[in-house]
Amino acid sequence: MKKIAFCLIAFISISCSELQQVVNQLPQAGGLSQLDIANGLKEALDNGIDKQVTKLTAVDGFYKNELVKILLPQELQKVDKGLRDIGLSKLADEGLKVLNRAAEDAVKEATPIFVDAVKQMTFNDAKNILMGDNRAATSYLESTTSSALYAKFNPVIKNSFTKVGADKVWTNIITKYNNIPFVTKVNPDLTDYTTNKAMEGVFKMIAVEEGNIRTQLSSRTSDLLKKVFALQDTK
Repeated sequence: MKKIAFCLIAFISISCSELQQVVNQLPQAGGLSQLDIANGLKEALDNGIDKQVTKLTAVDGFYKNELVKILLPQELQKVDKGLRDIGLSKLADEGLKVLNRAAEDAVKEATPIFVDAVKQMTFNDAKNILMGDNRAATSYLESTTSSALYAKFNPVIKNSFTKVGADKVWTNIITKYNNIPFVTKVNPDLTDYTTNKAMEGVFKMIAVEEGNIRTQLSSRTSDLLKKVFALQDTK
């Protein structure tokens, strides 16, 4: 038992020493502790999630936001044109709208995944983010959450297609298009496409908030954000 206790103490001492080395590499300024710096970066990410990602979950959060609005994939642009050419513009518009509705529905599942990723941020992550480019925090979330987001979004979008009627709308669209004489028939995987576009939109909006905090003093809405990002202003 004494040997086990000694080994445990030694392990903890080594771990603390390694952690301190990472801490010491972070910028020092204005009396901020390394924990302050890490917490400031976590607050910035939380702000991006709260202010921007939440907007996407509202009705028209995707559909009426030109930054993230999901447009048709290349394969289906000819479908859209074909329908409009035969007087079915209303159906084509509805097909686009239901894709965005499904994305809005799926993004509601994102917040817990992001919150967990922010909680797991290390001091080394904080250092790299603070001194990185204007998208460094967003890139951190992309690298740590993309797999989990896809796994969560994909079945939600599949179910959302049924809930918002997208499956019926697109079955009707594809059937009508494929019945147009002389066209090449299509059978797209809209669930996968919409999943990836929903994720792309989420990260794009987080990047918007990160860019604001990094470049606009007015977006640093707490004393901690002001102090922490003042460090990156002088890098």
